[in-house]
Amino acid sequence: MSHHRSRHHHLRRSENEESFIPFVALGRTLLGVFSGGFPDCGLEDKRRTASTTVGYLFNVLILLAIMESSYFWLVFGSIALVHLLQTFGCIEQERIGLLKLKEEIYKLPKFDDANEFSTWDEHETDCCKWNHVKCDLLTKRVVQLELIISSPKIDAKRGLWYLNSSLLLPFQELYNFSIDSYFLKGFHGVLNLSKLKMLKLRSYSLTDIPSIGNGTLNSLKSLSIGGNFSNFQELMKLKSLDVLDMSRNGFGGHIPSVISRMASLKSLSFRGCFRTGSLQGFCRLRNLVELDLSWNRLSGVIPSCLGSLTSLKVLDLSRNDFVGKIPQTIFQNLKLLEYLSLSHNKLEGPFTFSSLSANSRLKVLLLQFSSDDVYSTSINKLKVDIENPPNFQLKELGLSHCRLNGTIPSFLENQYELKLVDLSHNNLVGQFPTWLLVNKTNLQVLNLRKNSISSPPLPLDTKINLTNLELFDVSVNQIHGELPNFIGMLSGMRYLNLSMNYLQGNIPASIGDMKFLETLDLSNNNFSGVIPQHLAMGCVSLIVLKLSNNALQGPLLPEKSNLTSLRYLYLDNNQFSGGLFSQGFLNSTRRSSISILKINNNFITGEIPADWLGDFSYMRSLVLSRNSFHGLVPASFCRLQYLNFLDLSWNHFHGMIPSCMNRSSVRYMHLQGNKFSGTIQHALSGLSSSQLITLDVRDNELSGKINPDWISSLSSLRILLLKGNNLQGLIPSQICHLKNITILDLSSNNFTGRIPTCLYQIPFGRKGLSYGTFHPNPFSYTFDIYHSLEYGIGIHSISTEYLTPQSTTYVEEEIEFMSKSRSESYKGDILYYMSGIDLSQNKLTGPIHNELGNLTGIHTLNLSHNDLTGVIPTSLSNMKEIESLDLSCNKLSGQIPQELTRLNFLSVFSVAFNDLSGRIPNIQGQFGTFEKSSYEGNPLLCGPPLENNCFNLGRLPPASITPEPEDPFRDAFFKGFLVSYFAAFSGVISFLYYIGFFSSKRWPFKSKMRN
Repeated sequence: MSHHRSRHHHLRRSENEESFIPFVALGRTLLGVFSGGFPDCGLEDKRRTASTTVGYLFNVLILLAIMESSYFWLVFGSIALVHLLQTFGCIEQERIGLLKLKEEIYKLPKFDDANEFSTWDEHETDCCKWNHVKCDLLTKRVVQLELIISSPKIDAKRGLWYLNSSLLLPFQELYNFSIDSYFLKGFHGVLNLSKLKMLKLRSYSLTDIPSIGNGTLNSLKSLSIGGNFSNFQELMKLKSLDVLDMSRNGFGGHIPSVISRMASLKSLSFRGCFRTGSLQGFCRLRNLVELDLSWNRLSGVIPSCLGSLTSLKVLDLSRNDFVGKIPQTIFQNLKLLEYLSLSHNKLEGPFTFSSLSANSRLKVLLLQFSSDDVYSTSINKLKVDIENPPNFQLKELGLSHCRLNGTIPSFLENQYELKLVDLSHNNLVGQFPTWLLVNKTNLQVLNLRKNSISSPPLPLDTKINLTNLELFDVSVNQIHGELPNFIGMLSGMRYLNLSMNYLQGNIPASIGDMKFLETLDLSNNNFSGVIPQHLAMGCVSLIVLKLSNNALQGPLLPEKSNLTSLRYLYLDNNQFSGGLFSQGFLNSTRRSSISILKINNNFITGEIPADWLGDFSYMRSLVLSRNSFHGLVPASFCRLQYLNFLDLSWNHFHGMIPSCMNRSSVRYMHLQGNKFSGTIQHALSGLSSSQLITLDVRDNELSGKINPDWISSLSSLRILLLKGNNLQGLIPSQICHLKNITILDLSSNNFTGRIPTCLYQIPFGRKGLSYGTFHPNPFSYTFDIYHSLEYGIGIHSISTEYLTPQSTTYVEEEIEFMSKSRSESYKGDILYYMSGIDLSQNKLTGPIHNELGNLTGIHTLNLSHNDLTGVIPTSLSNMKEIESLDLSCNKLSGQIPQELTRLNFLSVFSVAFNDLSGRIPNIQGQFGTFEKSSYEGNPLLCGPPLENNCFNLGRLPPASITPEPEDPFRDAFFKGFLVSYFAAFSGVISFLYYIGFFSSKRWPFKSKMRN
């Protein structure tokens, strides 16, 4: 037994010794290499010998792993080989070539982007460690090279450059080469890189690529070009090309027909290139696996021939102008389809999920249509029927604005791979289902905005894993109750929007656990209490905080805050109180980063600290209106060099308006409802910005005359409101230089003289009015949802860009203007359509000129409470859009023109308290709706709705169409005739009465007999 054991031990020992023989040989070889055991030769010979040795040793390792049936030696030896290879730098010839490239780039005018090439040091022997350089692990040859040249200070004209192709000759093993430079114009010479497989050239200035006519790029498989390149004939020579990415080229024209002859293509992208063109040519590319034509202006119907591309896995036609119905038959042949996006087009008609029955591999389905952009006015006409969905496992589903009805689709319960779900802007009802959140561990975006989902508290549970959820939007629904205290479990959240619901109670402090949160919108709910301290300290990534229109109290922010990234702060329409000195964001945030501060309609009191505003160096919108601020406006306003929107209205500020407020950046200025004083000459004459759009200084104590030179300098002004001051003098004719004005209010002042006859030269309409004028500072985020879909080419990865609504962050313009006999508030989009003039309650004299009738696009005209004389011009009937016309309390005479009955939109009309006469125009159209208050105070007016009968006024003739001119001789004749007629008539009556009286006295018996 012992002998057997000894023999067995001896055999095991012998086997182990034999197994160590290859490792001993490997160790000796490595020892010789590391100890300089190579022959005395040059670096290239050493590298060549090392490469051969490495190959031999790697074979030994594989053999050893097979003998031992273990991967230990393979892993151990591979680590040793890596250390061995790191002892050798790159080839000297290529290192010198990289330094020459760097020298060429540094010759560009004003180039200062040294960080990209900071590691390209001539004293560093191993160029494989340099930025944007990758070498082969064994040969140490440069195989991948990227040149990033994005210095913003390069002169746009002098900085255009051509790359000398000969500088790339040393890199003969290069298979991946890319240049990202705004100023690259093209190449000089032939790009002789026979092993190059991937070439990426991104430059807005690129018009030419290296010559490929001599076959030096025959190995090229993938080509990506951005710029203004359009030489497609040259691309035809690339016979082996699989991938062609021409996205964001500035073609601006038709799709070139030559593309249809590039039959080898498997992946093709013309993202953001064309304005027009047909898709028929793409139907001939039968090898296509990926087709991206998004972000163009392609129109017409989607051709059914796309169904012949049976290898297609990716089809993206989003953000075009395609119309008509979706040809649902094409999907029967596209059985390999994984990515389908037809979103943001003008498609219409029904689309059923049952038409996708053959597309069981589908991972992404995007049909949404977004009109949440503040400038969008389009409506989706596509109606999606989600009945009978195919048996697929989706990663993304976008059905926004698709007119879905009923409850949230139940098939989503079993979609466990979902990353994005967008069902916003539909007609979905019912409760928020818990199963929508269960087993959705990959979910990143969930958008149910603007439906009719009603739920008590949100169906969150501590057992639900939603750590990957980045965007959660259930705004504009009917969700009520209180938020759960553990909502902070959504630790990966970046965008949380619960606005415009019926939520109440305190804001949970656990939101402070969302350290990645960038946007928090809880506005338009019923939250109460104070802003939690933990929220202000924990949400260190917060950029947008919207708590508007709640019942929050206390200071604006807690005394201790750590919101160092905050840029957009909306706390308006709450019950916050105290002075600005007591507010937390004064000393706990980086005030220099704040871009929008909106704290209006609260109970903030006191003065604005002298140096407080100066720290907001990037402030663009500042809204402090309807609080109880008082005192002088501090001179620190002068340091707000980027200020675009300013609203200090309805406070108790007094004194002079700081002269430094004439910055050219200010476009919207609201100072109304304060006690600013001084002459308008000094108060506003410094404000001569050609960028100013709105100037509202109503209801202050300004005096003096309007400076003609100042008023004519406001060339972009669209809204001018000077009502309720002590202004006097003439209305200068230079006011007619305001060609873009749409609303003009000079009422309740002491202006004298006549109405400027040139007012008709101003369009007072929508001429030149572009969307965005009354929506300053829009801001949105982009969420990139990346996928690892298998396309068969292994080169491109498709991503979906998900944009949050721009309405998230902007200050909407709002003004008050007297229209239809009451003060109306006009906000946002309505300002694009509103126009009017109010010159009421002044001391204007003279007639209403006929030329005012040329204001055909105006909606409101108020000339009441002046001393205007003459007749009402018939030309006012040309104001086809007018809705409110007030000429009351003047000294107008004559008759009301019958032609005014043609004003079909007129809803308020008043000529009360004038000297008008004659018959009121026929009760027809809108004139049938006016009551007698529109005509009272004119004794000589008659006809309905007045009680004065025209026959009782001496059979006055009906209102003539055109009033006759006054004739003093005729008037005197009529007056004399009426006096004579009355005297004669009285004499006859008296005579008859006299005869009758004496007759009865003389023959009394006749009276008795008659009785």
